[in-house]
Amino acid sequence: MSAARSNTHAQAVDAAIELFTRKGYEQTTVEDIADAAQISRATFFRRFRSKEDVVFADHELLLDAVVVLLGETRPAARGVTPEELENVDPYVEVCKAARLVFDHHVGQRETSVARHRLLQDVPALRDRELVTTHRYERAFTSYLRDTLPADTRHSTASVAFAASVVAVHNAILRRWLRDPEQDLRPELEEAFADLRRAARNPAGPTTEPATASTSPGRTAGEAGDGPPAGAAAAADSTVGAGPTRRVVVTVLDGDADPDEVARAVRDALGA
Repeated sequence: MSAARSNTHAQAVDAAIELFTRKGYEQTTVEDIADAAQISRATFFRRFRSKEDVVFADHELLLDAVVVLLGETRPAARGVTPEELENVDPYVEVCKAARLVFDHHVGQRETSVARHRLLQDVPALRDRELVTTHRYERAFTSYLRDTLPADTRHSTASVAFAASVVAVHNAILRRWLRDPEQDLRPELEEAFADLRRAARNPAGPTTEPATASTSPGRTAGEAGDGPPAGAAAAADSTVGAGPTRRVVVTVLDGDADPDEVARAVRDALGA
């Protein structure tokens, strides 16, 4: 994924995050970013519409990569035989796509950590962060509705699983961003395996199929059976008898502060 960042893109994003961190978001101008990235003002605006856009520019690349990855196993994918599609587990594919996002952040450690701190300090950027989160959820939900069995795809199962994967991913990613010396990849895989088990059998626990590979050289069954430490994972959502009743899913670290709780609730509600 990191290779998808062109030199100009990477220079602009990294320069912008560094300047925002050092000078402040409001105090940094587009001209400052262009000078630091050694690009012209015109080049900046060809690639980014605003300062806000450059903060989230990597997510645009990631979203494109997620759509491409999921598209490879959609029913309409070219070059994929019906027999091959029968062996595709949509839940595993969504987890692979989410892991791609996680791995990108880990691979761009300094920029990812600085961006996270910037988002905590600049309230104006938080709404954009929520919008970005919903775009991942929509991509996952759309894929699941195309690939799950007909009796499942249009139920709340696809929405619930997509929201749960994003919520678990974000909860574990935030823990890593606060302490990037940690290796939380195994915990992420374990949490995703829990979500898949819950999605396949909402009424009770079951065993993760050993054939559903979640990472190179590792089967999903190796991810473990226990819930992720510091997070509550759920993958089922139901609609009650009344048309206005909703069940939403959100996941938080045990030490989440009030702002994180509020943002997670708003995210889950789509507010």
